[in-house]
Amino acid sequence: MTYARIPNALSIAGSDPSGGAGIQADLKTFAAQRCYGMAAITALTAQNTCGVSGVHLVPPAFVQQQIAAIFDDIRVDAVKIGMIATADIACAVADALSAYPGVPIVLDPVMIAKGGAPLLHDDAIDAVRTRLVPLATIITPNLPEAARLLGTAVADTRAEMVAHAQALLALGARAVLLKGGHLAANESPDCLVFDGGGHWFESSRLPTTHTHGTGCTLSAALAAQLAHGASLPDAVHTAKTYVTAAIGAAHQLTVGHGHGPTHHFHTLWQD
Repeated sequence: MTYARIPNALSIAGSDPSGGAGIQADLKTFAAQRCYGMAAITALTAQNTCGVSGVHLVPPAFVQQQIAAIFDDIRVDAVKIGMIATADIACAVADALSAYPGVPIVLDPVMIAKGGAPLLHDDAIDAVRTRLVPLATIITPNLPEAARLLGTAVADTRAEMVAHAQALLALGARAVLLKGGHLAANESPDCLVFDGGGHWFESSRLPTTHTHGTGCTLSAALAAQLAHGASLPDAVHTAKTYVTAAIGAAHQLTVGHGHGPTHHFHTLWQD
């Protein structure tokens, strides 16, 4: 009997002990998307659904050692980069991944936690911009993250979203998925821009507080789809469909008193 090859996906991100974001969300997402998940930890956080109360950084050399240990032994079909925290960690990750140019990389430039706590030092913005963005197959910033990367005001129209996405593309990424959840509207459109084309992904804003880790989950799902060999527009469509359904099913969970997590296994945990 022969079996289809199961892809291997690596998350390079921080740990969320409450399980809704970070590597915990990424590993759940990889599993739900039929990938074997792996993780190199950049930071330990003390957080729950109400906020972040502490961050303990992993030494950059050890972050690089984790990544090297995985690549030395295991085929990696896609990488998702999440919380980086510092310029030194950003450079360590870039140094480790630059030896593997053929592996798809999804960069989610995590800067602020859902509760408002900063997760990226100010001096790390330039390192993310100059070292990690050029390595990325696709980056997935929200509107405030895109503005910080570009050093400009936050986009508040679709036209400005397109302009920001194209400016980010010029920094070296092969594609940009600019998430429009911060627009002041009932819709939450995302703008995909790549060399020679672009596409709008339309979705309605869901009336829920169960949004903890949605950015992590989207970028991990996107990495999983690229690991499976999906084309970029198809990968984005599948990832967004998965996240939307995970948010819609989150009411089935009873986790915490703040911004609750999404239901990563909504298609698997059914009566």
